[in-house]
Amino acid sequence: MIRLILAVTYLFLFLILGIPVLLAEWLIGKRNPGLKARSSKAVVSWGFRCIAVFTGTKVIVRGRENIPIDTAALFVGNHRSYFDIVLTCPVFPNVTGYVAKAEMRKWPLLSSWMRNIHCLFLDRDNIKEGLKTILTGVEEVKSGTSICIFPEGTRNKVNDTFLPFHEGSFKIAEKGGVPVIPMTIVNSAAVFEDHLPWIRKTTVVIDFGEPIYLKELDKSVRKNLGTYVSGVISERYFQLKEEFNL
Repeated sequence: MIRLILAVTYLFLFLILGIPVLLAEWLIGKRNPGLKARSSKAVVSWGFRCIAVFTGTKVIVRGRENIPIDTAALFVGNHRSYFDIVLTCPVFPNVTGYVAKAEMRKWPLLSSWMRNIHCLFLDRDNIKEGLKTILTGVEEVKSGTSICIFPEGTRNKVNDTFLPFHEGSFKIAEKGGVPVIPMTIVNSAAVFEDHLPWIRKTTVVIDFGEPIYLKELDKSVRKNLGTYVSGVISERYFQLKEEFNL
C-alpha cells in the first residue's frame, strides 16, 4: 500500500511541479528543438527512475551493445504492464518516442511530456489517421529519432503468453530503413498487474536482441514479420525467465 501511495503521489507532484520545466522546455524548443527533446528525455527518465525506486523495482538490462549508435531504430517489445514504459524509457540511450494509444492525448501535462520526447498517438479505430501516424513515425526514424512500439496492440493480460504481433507495426522500420531491435521484457506485470491494486517489490529484466535488418531477410520471412519477431522475443523470454527464476 505504501509503495502505491508513494508512486501515485510522486507522479502527481512531478506533473504539477514540472509545469515551469515544461515552460522552459517550450522556450528551449523555439531555438533548439533537438536540445528540447534531449533535455525532456533526461527529465522524464529521471522521473521514471524515481518511480522505479519508490516501487522497489530492480531493473536488469541485457544487450545494450545491440543498440545501434549510428542510426535510429524501431524497438519492438512484448507488452504486459503499464510499467513497461516507465522501466524502458530510462534505458534507451537516445531520444526514443513511443507509439501510444490516441486516448493518451487527453491526459493533461503527461501528454505534453510525451510529445516532447516524440511520442506518437495512434488512433486504432481510424485507418486514415493511423496511417498518418505511421508515416510520421517513418519521418521520425529517418531524422534520427528512434521509436518504440508494442505490436500486440494492447497489454496482454495472461502471463507467459503473447498476443499476435500486428504486421503494420513494422512499417516504420521497413519504410524508414532502420533496424528492428527485439526488446524482451520479463516479469513487469509482477510490479502491479499480477496483484491489483497493490505494488510489490520485484525484479524486471529488459533484454535487447541483435538488430534485425529487414532487407537481409528472406521474402517469406518479411511477409510474416510479426510472427518472426514474436518468435524471437518469445524464445528469449523463456530463456531469461529460467535464467533469473522469475
